[in-house]
Amino acid sequence: MKSLFLLLTIICFSLLSNAQKIIYSLPAKDDTRRMNFEIAGKINGNFLIYKNIRNKNLISVLDVDMKEIASVDQDYVLDNDRMINVDFFVYQDFCYMVYQYQKKNVVYCMASKIDGMGNKIGDVIEMDTTHLNFAANNKIYTVISSEDKSKLCVFKINNRNRKVFVMTTLLFDEKLSLQKKNVISIPMDERNDNLGEYNLDNDGNLVFAKFHTNSNENISKAQFVIKNAMEDSLMFRELNIEKIWLDELHIKVDNYNKRYFFTAYYMGERRGNIEGLYFFVMDKNDKSAIVEKTVAFGDEFRKEARGDASVKMAFNDYFIRDVITRRDGGFIIGSESYYTTSRFNNWNRWNYLYGSPYSNSLDNWYSSPYYRNSWWSNRSNSNQATRYHADNIAIMSFNSKGEPEWNTVIGKSQFDDETDDKVSYQLMNTGDQLHFLFNQMERRTMLLNDYGFYQMENFQGTQR
Repeated sequence: MKSLFLLLTIICFSLLSNAQKIIYSLPAKDDTRRMNFEIAGKINGNFLIYKNIRNKNLISVLDVDMKEIASVDQDYVLDNDRMINVDFFVYQDFCYMVYQYQKKNVVYCMASKIDGMGNKIGDVIEMDTTHLNFAANNKIYTVISSEDKSKLCVFKINNRNRKVFVMTTLLFDEKLSLQKKNVISIPMDERNDNLGEYNLDNDGNLVFAKFHTNSNENISKAQFVIKNAMEDSLMFRELNIEKIWLDELHIKVDNYNKRYFFTAYYMGERRGNIEGLYFFVMDKNDKSAIVEKTVAFGDEFRKEARGDASVKMAFNDYFIRDVITRRDGGFIIGSESYYTTSRFNNWNRWNYLYGSPYSNSLDNWYSSPYYRNSWWSNRSNSNQATRYHADNIAIMSFNSKGEPEWNTVIGKSQFDDETDDKVSYQLMNTGDQLHFLFNQMERRTMLLNDYGFYQMENFQGTQR
């Protein structure tokens, strides 16, 4: 999660980009360094910020000038309960706050409806409970929504038995009425089999990946998995990756074209250099493969993206950050060079299972299998005297057949010590443009940089 400063300036920038004016919010008197927060979003012209301060749960309401006009205590969340995680799902006139907390040996997944002034609407809804015999450090439940927000899916995975994972899914509509609950056993054929990258389409179908790695190495086997909304079973589709190894997997639902999009960096040998991108595109209706191919990066693109690395190793520090689908069936992939350095050793993608610096292993009986833990828990990769680096952004555009159209590199160099909260970028999609926003120090002054790509037909053209 990025810092409140960066995200609020991005929100304001989107409103006032024509005037090139940025408005900052002032810290409230009760804000502290140890404050946990989550940006709920914009509702009826106001910005809602959730704050957890000394076991108090508040919604701070800011107007368009970033001035606080209300601070509402969410007193239905008991102060002495152990809060684990909060997620927000924003609609035009309200938002849902879905929160998890542990009381004694029970973890509760609850939801409240909040208006544009931070006030609760109606009663709190209990979505599910889980009985544990230990204190939960990470969130038990994952909550995701469809693109049109007509469906919400709450799920948890019990991986106490490494040979058979048990997935519990609960599908809700936009009024949080339960549509379907399933408890499904998933055979894990080998010791290092894992699940990941969950997405929900507009019909309530849950799609994710099952994959196999050898220790901290690349993915050597992978399956695309579909749990149709009203069915009680899973559909598995084996990917053809016998001669390649995959890095971190990414799934994107293309609701407009009714397709599922699957991509990853690939290597030609185990622990080898990144050679290019692997694509698998499935038709949602008949489940046929529309595209399955690899695209190797050319030398010119490698030279532009490599930074201080050799041409051959140009993409070894890159991780896919964004996958954007287009109405014509094409897609854009944004990736970023990310690594750490310290006095003792340097981080690389082999230091973590499943490649990504944002991944976390499933080490509790119940787990929420999302890459990056929220701010409620400590970072799993925070080493002493560590410097976090986020450098160049590589952007690649492909047509509906997975053929390259154009690519470009945004040059940047960011770093910070002990935390990565202030590095990296945020993508803002305004409909007709894509904006890559990031802070960068220039002449001892922190500047907010905006690289915009005109959408037009193929997002061609840039501006800064």
